[in-house]
Amino acid sequence: MNILITGSSSGIGKSCAIKYLNEGHIVYGLDVKEANISHPNYHHFICDIKNKESLPNLDNINIIFNNAGIQNSSDDIDNNLKGTINVTEKYAFTDNIKSILFNASASARSGQEFPLYVASKAGIVGYMKNVAIRCAKYNATVNSISLGGVLTDSNNLVMNDKKLWADIMNVTPLKKWMTLEEVSNWVYFLTVINRSMSGQDLLIDNGEADLNSTFVWPDYNN
Repeated sequence: MNILITGSSSGIGKSCAIKYLNEGHIVYGLDVKEANISHPNYHHFICDIKNKESLPNLDNINIIFNNAGIQNSSDDIDNNLKGTINVTEKYAFTDNIKSILFNASASARSGQEFPLYVASKAGIVGYMKNVAIRCAKYNATVNSISLGGVLTDSNNLVMNDKKLWADIMNVTPLKKWMTLEEVSNWVYFLTVINRSMSGQDLLIDNGEADLNSTFVWPDYNN
């Protein structure tokens, strides 16, 4: 199948791109940066999802993983929410579509994070449900995944701080964060294998949000 991934140059997006490629799919990546992915079935486009005119014309997209996101900036809503809407409205509503997955956040449930980021991710969950209704006629599944902590470079500020990491583990019942491999396996399952669940936001956070609802970050002021 033909897979479209936003934010494919690093972290979750890159890990998921590699997962799909290893499973024999064709992947189209959108990012503002170059991607260090060398594979004959990977095609990369440098563009800014905030700008609808910069999006490439792509036909026959079967799966969309709306992954691109930024955190704690003045562009959180424009990028995370409006940019995601731009991508979805351009590529989703065709007879070829099979599945769409949105990368939301556990903070969309708990509210425990930066205000604009929380608002952008909560908006994604609401928009996901709207898209699920509109894509049902194509027999496409549409869901969102709300992750807690993931072991990525973007979280080094807390992962490399012994005190903050201890604080996080203190409020995380399973005493761990997700690996990129685990995330990519979830994404693959929800988009390729799942054919019946739609319109749902799946919280996967090692028990942190529902059981403790605490956000730990340097200089964060509740």
